[in-house]
Amino acid sequence: MPGHHGRALLAAATALLAALAGSLTGCGSPEKAATDDTGSSAPLKVGLVYSKTGPLASYGKQYLEGFKAGLDYATEGTNKVGKRPVEVTEADDAGDPAKAVSAAKDLIGQGFTVLAGSTASGVAVQVAPLAAQNQVLFISGPAATDAITGVNGNTFRSGRQTWQDIRTAASFLGDTAGKKVTVFAQDSAFGQANVTAVQTVLGGAGATVDKLLVPASATDLTPFASQVKAQAPNLLFVAWAGQTAQAMWTALGQQGVFDSTTVVTGLDITATWPTYGPVAQKVSFLSHYFAGAAGTEVEKAMTERVTKAGGTVDLFTVDGFTAAQMVVRAGGHDDVPGMIRSLEGWSFDGVKGTVTVRAEDHALLQPMFQVKLTGSATAPTATLVKKLDADAVAPPIAAKK
Repeated sequence: MPGHHGRALLAAATALLAALAGSLTGCGSPEKAATDDTGSSAPLKVGLVYSKTGPLASYGKQYLEGFKAGLDYATEGTNKVGKRPVEVTEADDAGDPAKAVSAAKDLIGQGFTVLAGSTASGVAVQVAPLAAQNQVLFISGPAATDAITGVNGNTFRSGRQTWQDIRTAASFLGDTAGKKVTVFAQDSAFGQANVTAVQTVLGGAGATVDKLLVPASATDLTPFASQVKAQAPNLLFVAWAGQTAQAMWTALGQQGVFDSTTVVTGLDITATWPTYGPVAQKVSFLSHYFAGAAGTEVEKAMTERVTKAGGTVDLFTVDGFTAAQMVVRAGGHDDVPGMIRSLEGWSFDGVKGTVTVRAEDHALLQPMFQVKLTGSATAPTATLVKKLDADAVAPPIAAKK
């Protein structure tokens, strides 16, 4: 699963409320929670800096479709917060941090007080400091990096983070203490990031974590699959990106790895599901989201709106929808400190269920999913195995930076 985190894995890896934040909290209809308390009619100017083009354009498209649906839902079709019209301007960063920073600076210079987007983690970590420096609100999107949580008081996120991914993977093991875990990945920045994340999360929970990193240029993957079989880990955590993914899965199957090991990876966008081929039903998937996963009324509302607009609900549609809910909530204030206070500690009915913005570090506490692929190898479908409560996968409170 991705963020900027690749095609096969969304990886490379509770709240004590302040009195004021507590008074603003409460589950229920998010659109009702987002009234304009200022009486202002000044437009709420929102800049979406995201991957309209580039390697993560498919993720960006899902995010945008979700955002539009979420804005319609949270404003009850008015596109207003109280008397304030919401004006959304899109900027394409193409997944390039330098382009994102330039676009963000331009929007800030035009008077935008709210920025959202960040399909890629490399983008998010560059835009976040700008939010604090210029006192604007930044709501990061699909970017999975844990570094965004707690980075500064102006930065929030509308998606999950790597820690939540890895804890979901660990749920397939049960008690991780004393278990053997191998991270199987390419020897790249992406692969190394996954090794670090698994060592931090599962190693910290008592597992012994080994790694098997494969040269990115390797095309014969049988020897590496054989090494995995010989190591016989309790859990094989696969983090793979690129065109050799199908060959890798085939090699694992041929070497009998699935017969003795629980193999876990992240469920990516629907278009990638046929990549797993004949072993699809043997893989255990951690999932941030897939269409139909949640079974909530909010999910139904999102799906209806996205479908009516000609889109298709997928992995990152929910991140855009959630971002719009947060923008509308914040838009009840015309000052950024007020926006921040309104979001800190807020619990609301999201697509995935009850979602909470943790006051201390702005982590987005949310359910996660265990999933299986079923049906034909060429057109598999996702089946929910288990929904994990937000508390079960919550990251530790990030230290103040």
